Amino acid sequence: MTNLAPKIPFTAADYLTWEVDQPERHDFVDGEVYAMSGGEDRNATVALNVAIALRAHLRGSKCSVYVTDVRLHVRARDNYFYPDVMVTCSDADRASRLSKCDPVLIVEVLSKSTEAYDRGEKFANYRAIESLAEYVMIDIPARRVELYRKGTDGLWVLHPTEMMQPDASTTLESVKLKIDSATLFADLEGEAA
Repeated sequence: MTNLAPKIPFTAADYLTWEVDQPERHDFVDGEVYAMSGGEDRNATVALNVAIALRAHLRGSKCSVYVTDVRLHVRARDNYFYPDVMVTCSDADRASRLSKCDPVLIVEVLSKSTEAYDRGEKFANYRAIESLAEYVMIDIPARRVELYRKGTDGLWVLHPTEMMQPDASTTLESVKLKIDSATLFADLEGEAA
């Protein structure tokens, strides 16, 4: 029988120091580091479509839109993630160049390899963010938007929208933006919008 080496704890501070020199991005969850693999081009297209719509809508406001390379710190759990898109309106986040802590909106574009993680562990962590008002998961093949909105009672309620028709839309109340299917799924190569 082989003796297993004891697991050396990886702290958030260790992660932050180590992550600086890594060529890929990594989430940090409860002492474990997870490599964030590259996604499909269509996922990047949809995330970019959302980010562009949000940026145009929020231009001139105190809110900022960030995409995949900006790290999110879930302070309540001392974990770190790289959401596909997030919006923060926080003065503290504006002052921090490396990590954001107070998003009002997070968007994840689902893929087969990350769907369970986005729905499970990530969403459990995201719910611990006090400022977060909405969490959106976009399912490209199903043309579905699953928007979870936090109520005044603190409970998260699902507001699903089928986006098969180009004029179908969903409203992101946290930022007062109505986004339609044609905008969301624009420029997907080889696919009808």
